[in-house]
Amino acid sequence: MGITKNHIHTQDQINLARLFKALGHPARIAIIENLLMHDNLNCNDLRSYIQLAQATISAHIKELHDVGILDVKVVGSNAYYGIYKKTLEQVTDYL
Repeated sequence: MGITKNHIHTQDQINLARLFKALGHPARIAIIENLLMHDNLNCNDLRSYIQLAQATISAHIKELHDVGILDVKVVGSNAYYGIYKKTLEQVTDYL
């Protein structure tokens, strides 16, 4: 596997590439679609819309959260996820 020469790319280019990579999985797109329709959902809520294991959904949520697409609000022992719309606006502005 080759090494990416990040020093020749701007930070904006690197950040956009990370966003597009995170968006490049159908399960993550399904998570985003459901959160856009239903606002804040926890992992169990998402399981009722997406027929994947809780651990799989959690892994995809982590990817989306790490790049700043998802926002998390902790209420008691539950974590509720929502779309951080400013990040998606960066993608749409770029396109």
